[in-house]
Amino acid sequence: AVVGAAASRMVAMTAMPEMVALFNGSGGAASLLVGWAALYPGVGEEAVTVFVTVTVILSILIGAVTVSGSVIAWGKLSEVMPSKAIVFAGQRIVNGAILAGILLCAVLFVMDPDPGAPVFWALIALSLVLGVMAVIPIGGADMPVVISLLNSYSGLAACAAGFAINNNILIVAGSLVGASGIILTNIMC
Repeated sequence: AVVGAAASRMVAMTAMPEMVALFNGSGGAASLLVGWAALYPGVGEEAVTVFVTVTVILSILIGAVTVSGSVIAWGKLSEVMPSKAIVFAGQRIVNGAILAGILLCAVLFVMDPDPGAPVFWALIALSLVLGVMAVIPIGGADMPVVISLLNSYSGLAACAAGFAINNNILIVAGSLVGASGIILTNIMC
């Protein structure tokens, strides 16, 4: 709260979209970490169920896409990287391969939910790469729409994390942020 309040008071209004992008990324990172922590049951608790494993996968996937996509959005808006759309031949094929890899890792992880397994780390890495690949082909003028969509993703990641740790407040708050973010994105489009 102190960091957020200080940052919002000190940032110039023209730099507000960059700050929002970074805050969205922080929310995605938090959801990723909460989902990850849900893989470690406490003393006396049952082993991780399939439901929890699936919600953890969703929390990690959406959270990682949000954090890496938000960093790219921040970079484009703050001119740390070129704001133009970055496209290359075969980009859709690469994105399809990344999605297929994520799906494969998710299935393998559900079969054996070991947070130390290489498939878990591959799931995180591929999800981070997907966030980058989803945002680089979008030009700087469309970044406010992307930030709104990433805001929606951060809410959905929080909702998934809420299911993973069985926290109703996180589920409801994440659902509200996810729904309002997607409505705002639709309006902005």
